[in-house]
Amino acid sequence: MTEFIRIKKGLDINLAGKALEVFYNVDSSDHYAIVPDHYVGITPKAIVREGDIVKIGSPLMVDKNHPEIKFVTPVSGVVSGVNRGEKRKLLNITVKSGKQIGYEQIEVKNDIFSYSADEMKELLLNIGMWPCIKQRPYDRVANPSDMPRDIFVSGHNSAPLAPDMEYLMKKEEEYLMTGLRALTLLTKGKVYVGVKYESTLSTMQYGDAEVVRLVGPHPVGNVGVMINKIKPVNKGEVVWTLNAADVIIIGRILKEKLLDYSKVIAVTGPEFLRCGYVRVQPGCTIDSIINGKLKEEGRNIRLISGNVLTGTKVGPNDYLGAYDYQVTAIPEGDDVNEFLGWATPGFKKYSMSRAYFTWLHKNYIEQKPDARIRGGKRAMIMSNEYDKVFPMDILPEYLLKAIIAFDIDKMEKLGIYEVAPEDFALCEFVDTSKIEIQKIVRNGLDMLYKEMN
Repeated sequence: MTEFIRIKKGLDINLAGKALEVFYNVDSSDHYAIVPDHYVGITPKAIVREGDIVKIGSPLMVDKNHPEIKFVTPVSGVVSGVNRGEKRKLLNITVKSGKQIGYEQIEVKNDIFSYSADEMKELLLNIGMWPCIKQRPYDRVANPSDMPRDIFVSGHNSAPLAPDMEYLMKKEEEYLMTGLRALTLLTKGKVYVGVKYESTLSTMQYGDAEVVRLVGPHPVGNVGVMINKIKPVNKGEVVWTLNAADVIIIGRILKEKLLDYSKVIAVTGPEFLRCGYVRVQPGCTIDSIINGKLKEEGRNIRLISGNVLTGTKVGPNDYLGAYDYQVTAIPEGDDVNEFLGWATPGFKKYSMSRAYFTWLHKNYIEQKPDARIRGGKRAMIMSNEYDKVFPMDILPEYLLKAIIAFDIDKMEKLGIYEVAPEDFALCEFVDTSKIEIQKIVRNGLDMLYKEMN
């Protein structure tokens, strides 16, 4: 059976710098890192010391509350640093890659379906792929002791300049199928795979997984939209979510019986000389990806690990986000001086509303925005502007006010259990009040989790 989801509310932002279907070589990173802040909901505990020799797949840290959740190194080498900040907070664990490659040994059965649910959980925990599984409610690393009602896999990234999932999965469909077979063992419900309607992925057979064809503007590719339209999360229920690219890594390890954590990411944005795809190891430095690819070295550029709506601002010496499959570069904009500012006709300025003449051709001309906020913060205006880009059957403005007031009863009634910060990214983009909506939602989910557990 195939589900079909069509949405009209949303917004496709046509930015310059789309990734071409070309692979580029990148410099090998000298250091790789596990960054605890990339994983929501864990309390990190380092289990290695500086100078320890590690192999690919060796655990570097665990979650104190769930020690079975391991975070492993994608490369072999020597632990070069266990870096801590204020109050001994663990900032990252870095590994200097060595010339000799060694792998931790794993035992994988030939028949995936011969595993029980507990055995498959144990395998995913041991190979370090468990952190890629998130749960709703709370949008945090999944609890291994839970049995999810359903599992939702996003195979269509609709964010601005997002990598083409069809291109990423090319020649790796077999790994995807193996990964999906493994996921079907973890739930008594269904595994849903969201794919773009027009792509060839929608015609593939996914075994026991159910295909969901997606049509519409961003955020149609978000798993939150799939959950809301197919089977919303009620109080007491738990669902798990994954990115299809992570499922491919799981399938590759199970199929090849080798710990290969490499992934393909897109290099995008108007500030790159060449936009395309590169294969890297998780936790590599941003500099190893962007080196020699920027148009003007030294110019004020905003580097983003992820997309422009939900990504994180990074520097060249920072590390690729654990869940990111894209690096974006746009102008910072702090060196721009505009005559009359907002009062100019704005023939080249992007606007969702009809404030500028660009609304006549905003879907046809590639925009080159910068990172400026373009306005000051003010009180939330109840103008229904969020509703125009929020396709879920939830009242976003009322839910946000309930979160700010931390009114648990209203938050539950308004659908807090099925949302994540990324679902509100477009609301934040179009917000005339310049409110950090995603931060509000993240803080609300964290406070609710502490209150309910």
